[in-house]
Amino acid sequence: MVSNFHMPPVGYGPGSQPEDETLEYMPMPQDMRTFSAHFPEVEDAEGLAPAMTLMARVADAADRVAGGGKPERFDLTPLDTANRRLIAETMGEGEVAMKIRGLPAIRAQESVFAGIWVLNGAGLDAIEVASAPSDARSRAFEPHRRATGDKPGMGVVNAPALLVELQDKSATYAATRELHVVNLTLLPHTEGDLAWLDARLGEGSTDILSRGYGNCRVTATALPHVWRVQFFNSMDTLILDTFEVTDMPEVALAAAEDLSDSAGRLREVLEAIR
Repeated sequence: MVSNFHMPPVGYGPGSQPEDETLEYMPMPQDMRTFSAHFPEVEDAEGLAPAMTLMARVADAADRVAGGGKPERFDLTPLDTANRRLIAETMGEGEVAMKIRGLPAIRAQESVFAGIWVLNGAGLDAIEVASAPSDARSRAFEPHRRATGDKPGMGVVNAPALLVELQDKSATYAATRELHVVNLTLLPHTEGDLAWLDARLGEGSTDILSRGYGNCRVTATALPHVWRVQFFNSMDTLILDTFEVTDMPEVALAAAEDLSDSAGRLREVLEAIR
């Protein structure tokens, strides 16, 4: 008599698979910079009145810009060393730093008050209140490294189609004001594609580093309105690589709410150190 019982196939059922395997994910950013008020110690309040007055005007400007007003700039060169020191100590350093190349070269550092920027360069020592420094916008696409006319070579596969797409969106952006994103992380491409695109797009004059969760590096190309935006985790591993067609990538901008908050926070600090 033949039995209907059959042994189960080997390798199936509970306990048949190894249990020590774990699903591993790419490390994601973990640390986030947050606002922390700093209250400088003031001994000579009368001698530092110019700095206090100027910072009060900066707070008022932040309210105006938050309400839709134009960027406002405040010259620090008339102030003496002590007054400048108080302003530097009060402003501190925030998340976003910008390098604007060309003549004059400008370093723009966001203060701990979002939307309030400290500008330094040849003959320039100022504070600007804006969503982003005006020079970072107006000079962004001035070529620091001009685009080439190189034809696609070996290893260039998908880049020509991406270049046509970016050129088309660049040409129509002024009329449409429509944000367009090309996500390289999700698209097939080769190292040759990236090198050829880099050469064909050139490099503009504005470089940006934003430090929130991990780092975000933003570089203007020499093609108007086209930016390279790259996100890195805390291990400095590239986790998102994009091109954005826009006036200025949102990651570098201070929102109206940020500027309004900055106005209130700056007034609180000024009140505390009076």
